Amino acid sequence: MSARLSGLTIGALPLDPSFDPDVTEYTASTTNATNTVTATAEDEAAEVTILNGETPVTNGTAATWVSGANTVKVTVKNGAAQEVYTVTVTKTG
Repeated sequence: MSARLSGLTIGALPLDPSFDPDVTEYTASTTNATNTVTATAEDEAAEVTILNGETPVTNGTAATWVSGANTVKVTVKNGAAQEVYTVTVTKTG
């Protein structure tokens, strides 16, 4: 039972470091008002939830950024297994 992601994208923004299922902390920068957040679980039975700060984001839809740092938490649950991936998206401009 896997609680890992096989893919994570924030629009076309490059993640730093590049996505790796074993890495759970990322950063990205944008001047966009929104970007689509898409998280793909390794196991299709896993449940994926996404929060932008305290705001839920439906997988595959846009998150709205405020100026400065935005913390996106992607939680993957599969039975008793759980993994949390964090992306700090910094909006400039």
